[in-house]
Amino acid sequence: MVEAEALEERIRQGLGGVSHLAVTDLTGTKDHWEALIVSDAFAGKSRIQQHQMVYAALGEWMSGPIHALALKTYTPESWSKVEG
Repeated sequence: MVEAEALEERIRQGLGGVSHLAVTDLTGTKDHWEALIVSDAFAGKSRIQQHQMVYAALGEWMSGPIHALALKTYTPESWSKVEG
């Protein structure tokens, strides 16, 4: 099980340039998460590359305490269009 605060901290440390981050425990079991991440680090990267960056930041948690992770990743520019 992973606490939301620990998940957020690891993402922020692993990515850098995070301007917005929201994590949601989808099942209440602290092992199925959704994360919305806005980061400058995603600029120029494909969606797959962005997700790989998040997986790399979470490291061994992805093969252990985190069983599922739904990602919504944005650059600040693309996020401004979503938030309109």
